[in-house]
Amino acid sequence: MKMTLRWFGSKHDSVTLEQIRQIPNVTGVITTLYDIPAGEVWPLENILKLKEEVEASGLKIEGIESVNIHDAIKIGLPEREKFIENYIVTLENLAKAGINMVCYNFMPVFDWTRSELAKKREDGSTVLSYDQDLIDKIDPEKMFSQIDNNSNGFVMPGWEPERLEYVKELFEKYKDVDNEKLFDNLVYFLNRIRPVCEKYNIMMAIHPDDPAWPVFNLPRIINNRENILKLLKAVDAKFNGLTLCTGSLGSNPNNDICDIIRAAKGRIHFAHIRNVVHHAPGKFDEAAHLSKDGSLDMYEIMKVLCDIGFDGPVRPDHGRAIWNEVAMPGYGLYDRALGAAYLNGLEEAIKKSSKIK
Repeated sequence: MKMTLRWFGSKHDSVTLEQIRQIPNVTGVITTLYDIPAGEVWPLENILKLKEEVEASGLKIEGIESVNIHDAIKIGLPEREKFIENYIVTLENLAKAGINMVCYNFMPVFDWTRSELAKKREDGSTVLSYDQDLIDKIDPEKMFSQIDNNSNGFVMPGWEPERLEYVKELFEKYKDVDNEKLFDNLVYFLNRIRPVCEKYNIMMAIHPDDPAWPVFNLPRIINNRENILKLLKAVDAKFNGLTLCTGSLGSNPNNDICDIIRAAKGRIHFAHIRNVVHHAPGKFDEAAHLSKDGSLDMYEIMKVLCDIGFDGPVRPDHGRAIWNEVAMPGYGLYDRALGAAYLNGLEEAIKKSSKIK
């Protein structure tokens, strides 16, 4: 596996490339052009500049997270054609820069949802948390303000402030979009970008819904084994694959993550590995990566990834806020570095004990 860290760029991230470079066995980053709104073309010049900056530090861009998809594509509005064409140009430009993995999601309005960004734990660290009872008591506009006010001065991915003024309008546009229509619009999008992906060997890795159930009555279509396999079959081509996010899928204790890994063998292009603690239906906290700190068996997850021969990019996902670090919630240096070291140790032990090369 290629161990990486997510990096939001020098203007938006408290963590530097030099710091990432010093984490053992972290050889690359998963990054993005954070300033370009969804639907606009990523200029080749900007991509090459980003690549040059990363490679100057001794690291490599192993993938993009994310080239965000405009809501017109998800809703199926007539203007989606313009935004799909822009997306195709962006994919071409990424390929010209030698970048061939794109993590994306197809969640309406919000990329992810949490009720709290800094829930304090007994050890004094803080974590992202979700409580459906709290979510049910807040409207989406207030949710934007809550996320913005508790992000330590950073812009959280998927919660860009400019979206706020369009929230009511977006909810109105999504009122007639159910799971079936959203799925059809996703398949349409994938079929439209298929030629450019197959021409340049670009792997599209869809991120599961986070959390893995409907929020604010918006549809959810990538949230369990059945729906993942449905998509992989609907566009049955190598380029159409999965970002295995153990935290997103693991938010629902009914999801057997190891079974999903086996079922999606050969179509997992990227992996986010993190742990969660289940408290009750619709209620969970994020945790340290260590198995016993949460409800997921990280050893078994890593073992199955090794067993199926997964050798793509992987990254420790959201970390706790520890040691008084001030960073984007979930994306500080310290706990993600600890997570990377833990995952590296698991992989080495699994492969040596199983004699897997």
